[in-house]
Amino acid sequence: METPVEVKPTRVASGFLDDLSETCKMGTPNGRAMCKSDDEVPFDSEINFHLSESILVDVRGSHSGESQTARHETLAGIIYKSIRVVVFSNKLNLLMPFGPLAILVQKLTGHLGWVFGLSLLGIVPLAERLGYATEQLAFYTGDTVGGLLNATFGNATELIISIYALKSGMTRVVQLSLLGSILSNMLLVLGCAFLCGGIVNHKKEQVFNKAAASVNSGLLLMAVMGILFPAVLHYTHTEVRVGKSELSLSRLSSCIMLVAYVAYLFFQLKSQRSLYVSVNEDESQNGNNSNDDESPDISKWETLIWLSVMTAWISILSEYLVGAMEGASMAWEIPVAFISVILLPLVGNAAEHASAIMFAMKDKLVRFQFLYSHM
Repeated sequence: METPVEVKPTRVASGFLDDLSETCKMGTPNGRAMCKSDDEVPFDSEINFHLSESILVDVRGSHSGESQTARHETLAGIIYKSIRVVVFSNKLNLLMPFGPLAILVQKLTGHLGWVFGLSLLGIVPLAERLGYATEQLAFYTGDTVGGLLNATFGNATELIISIYALKSGMTRVVQLSLLGSILSNMLLVLGCAFLCGGIVNHKKEQVFNKAAASVNSGLLLMAVMGILFPAVLHYTHTEVRVGKSELSLSRLSSCIMLVAYVAYLFFQLKSQRSLYVSVNEDESQNGNNSNDDESPDISKWETLIWLSVMTAWISILSEYLVGAMEGASMAWEIPVAFISVILLPLVGNAAEHASAIMFAMKDKLVRFQFLYSHM
């Protein structure tokens, strides 16, 4: 007498049957066919195995398609949000179309006065957005490194303009723009920072680090001496070798200032970093963040991408700006000295000017000192 063998579903088949029940609920065509056949045909492990395998492929395919669509939608949402925050969140960005318009006018008409004016207006919002991007990056780096980044990228506009001016042989323009930059930083920016910071924080006394301020004053004195001594040799005619002593002293001064700047960075970031760490940054490192209301608007990688895009676009417009400077001076009957001393420093340092005033208004005097020392 033969003993009847009870057929039990294997583990694989039972797993497929679980997926099958979910597919029936989803209402796919294959799922409905499987539900119908399951009511009419007795259980057969082999048949159910192959049929369940086909249903599982259908389910996995639908899930993978949905995940890819979700990924694309998420990426598109991130790009849209980033553009909306960076480009459309500031009214000053209404001047951005003047940049492409300057290139178009240069190609079509060649009117240097219009090209210079449009390029100047187009650089202003880019310099401001450059400062905004470095401000966002500072959320991920801390106050000290954030101030260094802001100073570095804030000077990018002026540095690019000066490089193009030197390539065009306009040495006097570079000299005058440096003079205008020093005057605007020492008088205009510092005065605006004191005024705005005092108005916004009128209920409390703003304090700063005396030791850090002394170091900044020493560096400022070194920069003034580096400019003054070659000028004294030139105008007093006291050179040992005419034309060569002045050049040698100027080159030596520039090398000394570069070495002093590197030493100053080491002093700020390594040896005496405690002098430049604000209370807010120290609390955030200890886990007690007092500025919970402030958070970055964009991610770190978005910030780096925007910094690259803004710097490249400023470089393009600076070339058109420098090329049209002399023509604009003749067309508008404005001296090149006025353009170099007044207009170029205001545009080139717009990001630093805005950032320094903003730090003073937010009572972030550590970052204000750091930024002001690098101007």
